Parts: sequence; structure tokens; C-alpha cells
Amino acid sequence: MLYKKCVRYTAFMHHESVLLSEVLALLSPKPGERVCDVTLGLGGHAAALIACAEPGGTLIGLDADEKNLEEAKKRLQSSKVSVELHHANFRDIVSVLQAPVDVLFADLGVSSPHFDDPERGFSFRNDGPLDLRFDQTSGMSAAEWIAVSDEGVIAQALNDWGELRGAGRIANAIVRRQPKTTKALQECVEEALGWRGKAAMAQVFQAVRIAVNDEMQALQSLLAAGPRLLRPGGRFGVISYHSLEDRLVKQAFRALVTVQKDPHTGQDIETAMYRLLTKKAVVPGEEEIERNPRARSAKLRVIIKTM
Repeated sequence: MLYKKCVRYTAFMHHESVLLSEVLALLSPKPGERVCDVTLGLGGHAAALIACAEPGGTLIGLDADEKNLEEAKKRLQSSKVSVELHHANFRDIVSVLQAPVDVLFADLGVSSPHFDDPERGFSFRNDGPLDLRFDQTSGMSAAEWIAVSDEGVIAQALNDWGELRGAGRIANAIVRRQPKTTKALQECVEEALGWRGKAAMAQVFQAVRIAVNDEMQALQSLLAAGPRLLRPGGRFGVISYHSLEDRLVKQAFRALVTVQKDPHTGQDIETAMYRLLTKKAVVPGEEEIERNPRARSAKLRVIIKTM
């Protein structure tokens, strides 16, 4: 019954929220609680979470994309909780949140409209401007970033964020050809890697996107600030989609639950302020993956603030 209540606002949405039932079970919002979704997207997870927080709850939603915020506002307008939406990157959560929250949630996946709109440049399946920004009102597009970056910087990004073999060759082709469209970037990869280029395309676009949006630094900022913004008993959940993200989340959460031990007795010297609610990352089942192939690589980790 609780699950049905919490998902009723999402029934009309054209995309499926990843690991939704698991998110609701582990974050377990209750009536009157403050919920913060720092990756609002189209509002799928948020609508389900705040339905559980009725009556008297509050939703604080953040998104770097103004278009996402507009769509989410429409979908959340019938909710029976207080809703505050902010055009902001989650790296700025400390300045946005004026009071602690009971539930903090981040879904680090790229939202469906970004992949589906060729004008955003997130997908190599359709030709379009090489943009790749979550927030098109600020910062440099991918094409502009390439124009001001030397070969070493681009190669480092491809190596670090795409974990690509042949990063140097790809970077050389990119610097020489200065791609302005997604098709042109594909051609750079194919020139550098030949027949192996097709298999590397997703990693190249991921690496450039991460560099343009400074995603890893933003995630580190969220992981450093987020736990401190929880009320006692508050829950913090993060869904990641590749090993780079999941490694940061896993290490940050592990550090929070680890306490010093007496070197002689092995007893805990202090009490941990946080506890893992997920000993291992929660992943989608086969049925969800079949319904929503984009969920295949998702991993959910959750901690709770114990005091």
C-alpha cells in the first residue's frame, strides 16, 4: 500500500525511475519529513519520495538544467507538500539547504531528455552540436572546452574519465580536427582507433562530458557536505552508473562508518555517527533491466546518520 501511494505521481511519466522501489524502501520517507533530491531531473524519484512524506512534508529539489526544472515543476504541482525548486548544481548544496533534512538523494545518471535531444550533444547516435553541458546557461560547451585545451589535457581526461586505451591517439585527432558536432567527434575517434573506434565511443563521450561538467569534483563536494546536512536518523542515498562514481561513493561512505580502534584491545574507541544501510551496492533485477536497459549499470548505496 505504501509503495502504491508513493508512486502514484509517476504513473503518467514517459520514463522509468531507476531502482524506485529500492530507493523508497531504503530511504523510507515519513509524513512530515524534509526530503532533498539534488538531481531532480523530470521529478520521478522526487514525486514518489514526497508522496510518502505527506502530510506536512517538504521537498527541496535541485537541478542544473532549467528545462528539467520546468518539467519537474509541472509534475510536482499537484503534490500535497511544500516544494522548493532551485536551479543549481549539487556541488552548491550547502548554500541551498538552509536547514538539515531527513532524506538526501542523488541519481547521478544522465536524464532521458539529455540523451534523446540531439541538440544537447550527449548521444553519438544522432548528429548535433557538441555541447554536453547539463547547465546550458553557464560554462563552456564541449566544443569550446576542446578549443581551449591542449592535447595533454584532453588525453588525461580521456584516460581518467573514460579509462580508454589509445587516449593519446584520440586526443591528437581531436586537437587537429577541432570537432564542433557529435558526428565530427565520432570521426576523430574512428580516425584514431580504426575499427575499434565504435566500441570506444561511449567511453569517449562519457569522458568529455565528465570533464566539461567537472562531475567528479562536484560529486566529491556532495559526498563531503551531504552527510553533515542530515538530521539524526537522516538517510543519504546515491545511485551511480559507472565505476568512477561508485568508487567515490563507496570510499566516502566507508570512511564515515569506520571508527578508530584501540590498538591493544581492538575495541572501538568512538561511536560512528553513520551506519551503512547497504552492505553491498543494490543493483537492478533482470526484470527492471529488461524494462529499462539504461538501468543496467546502476548501483545504489545508502547510509543513515545515527546521532
